[in-house]
Amino acid sequence: MEILLIVVLISLIAGAALGQPILLSFVETGSMEPTMEPGDGFIAVPSPVAGEIDEGDVIVFEAQNLHGGGLTTHRVVGETESGYITRGDANPFTDQDGQEPPVTDGQIVAVALQVNGDVVVIPELGTVAETMRGVVEGLQFRLAQVFGTRAFLGTQGLALLLSGIGLAVLLFGALFDDERRKRAVKRSRNREGVYNPRRLVLAMAIFIALVSGGTMAAMSDTQEYGMVSASFDSENPTTVPTGEESDLTYPALNGGQLPVYAFYSPASSNVDVEPRSMRMNRGEQENVTVTLQAPPDTGYYPQYVTEHRYFAVLPFGLVAWLYGVHPWLPTIATSGVMGGAFLVVGLLVVGASPIRTRERSRGSWL
Repeated sequence: MEILLIVVLISLIAGAALGQPILLSFVETGSMEPTMEPGDGFIAVPSPVAGEIDEGDVIVFEAQNLHGGGLTTHRVVGETESGYITRGDANPFTDQDGQEPPVTDGQIVAVALQVNGDVVVIPELGTVAETMRGVVEGLQFRLAQVFGTRAFLGTQGLALLLSGIGLAVLLFGALFDDERRKRAVKRSRNREGVYNPRRLVLAMAIFIALVSGGTMAAMSDTQEYGMVSASFDSENPTTVPTGEESDLTYPALNGGQLPVYAFYSPASSNVDVEPRSMRMNRGEQENVTVTLQAPPDTGYYPQYVTEHRYFAVLPFGLVAWLYGVHPWLPTIATSGVMGGAFLVVGLLVVGASPIRTRERSRGSWL
């Protein structure tokens, strides 16, 4: 129960604060009525896990022009060679009848979970998420004022705050036994609970696995390159003459404290990337070459490259093999190893015997 609470809490706060669906998301407008009312939430399955997109799926994608661009939740109503055709259930026209280009796989960040063809709706989840975001932002600002540092602001401060919340919940669940406390009250004794140190170690191990997995997921991203296929030459590397290619340099920086493996793959039909994988130590920067290939027809073609990063804990060959099976497998395996290593070391340190503490109130002699 404690772990479920942490997952839901982190999903709500991080998703609302970062503007990206993390397991849970919600709609803000009435474009998906009557399926989802404004403020209703849903379970957001990450696109790498959701698999192939079919007609009838409700997807969350990075729109180019809708509402000025940004995340949009609409239903797939068709597919062309250029991408998916989408429409809000309440809208009489498709998004592509306006100025929104067909949606490509690289734009899709999540798919709404459906059971028997119906979206699993969580009423008023958006209202709760927005309220929590306001509370968290206020708390971040207050902590920054109290401690006189900007470390509590932005995504770094959010990660720090979420880690503290998760740790507090796990420690509370691991150390306190409600039944023993009730019995202690009934006996009218001033007695502290009995706890097993293995529970604390297990809770910490699960916490480490969750935080490391979430961090690796946050480090992974999709880069967008807006390419124009033109009938003329241009010095702009994203404006490419029809049928020709143009190379862009993408600087990849490891700003974290641990070495990482980075894997790159095209997420659109007219883009390529080299190298496909690399290892970066702490503070190291490497250049990645992105090649844009202009189609024979002129026009605007958004292109995407996906990047996945994993802590360099496992051998590179094993991570590469897991990545080839599915991009999420290295995240699961690495976070499991990190949590498991802490669990083994912790059990060796604390042993297996439960710890029992007892105090009795006694009168003082004056």
